[in-house]
Amino acid sequence: MRIKAAVVRDRQTLPCIEDLDISGPGAGEVLVKVVATGICHTDLKFAGHDGPMPKPIVLGHEGAGIVASVGAGVDKVAAGDHVVLTFGSCGVCPSCRNAEPAYCHDLAALNFGGRKAAAARYVDAAGEPVNGDFFSQSSFATYAVAPQRGVVKVRPDAPLELLGPMGCGFQTGAGAVFNDFGMRPGQTLAVFGAGAVGLAAVMAARIAGSGHIVAIDRNPRRLELARGFGADTTILAGDAPASAAVLEQVAHGVDFALDTTGALPVIRQAIESLAPRGVAGVVATPSDNAAPFVCARHLQLGRSVKGINEGNSNPDVLIPMLVDFFMQGRFPIDRIVRFYGFDEIAAAFEDMRDGTTVKPIIRIAP
Repeated sequence: MRIKAAVVRDRQTLPCIEDLDISGPGAGEVLVKVVATGICHTDLKFAGHDGPMPKPIVLGHEGAGIVASVGAGVDKVAAGDHVVLTFGSCGVCPSCRNAEPAYCHDLAALNFGGRKAAAARYVDAAGEPVNGDFFSQSSFATYAVAPQRGVVKVRPDAPLELLGPMGCGFQTGAGAVFNDFGMRPGQTLAVFGAGAVGLAAVMAARIAGSGHIVAIDRNPRRLELARGFGADTTILAGDAPASAAVLEQVAHGVDFALDTTGALPVIRQAIESLAPRGVAGVVATPSDNAAPFVCARHLQLGRSVKGINEGNSNPDVLIPMLVDFFMQGRFPIDRIVRFYGFDEIAAAFEDMRDGTTVKPIIRIAP
């Protein structure tokens, strides 16, 4: 099947739209006509660095669209269903059996390991293979093939072009609050980094009835957005540690702190803003994986630090719930997105990289 896809040829170039041939869907797979797809920092990371999936590659992992056809054995969705694409999982490991697919034992291999079949998923005009199956979808394309476990049916009255980021960024921030923190009414939260993930956490904390939400960022415009979504206090990050400012606003510290930056100094500030028995969650890969960021004093009085992946989401549960919240006006993601045409994908990459746009969404199907 001939499709158009945005291909990254090497780490020095931005995505460029090409004609490709795509195979599938195979057994257990779903072919989706992509309506729109978000851009996430993970796309920027894989575009700009050599990783486990070599280039050329079709990226994209926040897709939403309409099921075109299904492979043998698929019983979860049918042609015509509106769906959000999310991460793949094996379905049989202990985490998956415990309804925690975000911690699937084969998560990295399934989502960042490329196609395991003998034949390439994508072939370019010269007959050469192009890597795909990124995050189990490669949704920077007019059509994507995904495993049925990575496809979530959503209500047909919701605006499909807005929903793709529910499959990664928004579910990561909201899921951290609802699932990993299990926030109860009155509990307090500090969010370090008011991008798409952090702002989703602010919205979720307001839904959960947080007693005090603090948002920290270097961008005044993003702090303004955070206030609009329910942050009680905003702190413009600078040279002084933000943790001290958090402790001035919330006596004895916050119950939960969420770092969305992956910057080691910021992670330390998140930990230092905690109350006794507080929990710090880290959703972004630290910039230096080898450097320690926790010391003994951070863990005194029962404080703890945990890594959070995809908001510990069971996507079949969380994504429809977030869509319902959006339709109720309680999760207003439309206020932080900017739409781009498919032919503007390179500009969207640049706008996300320099912070001009919080959450770019690429419109693909008319």
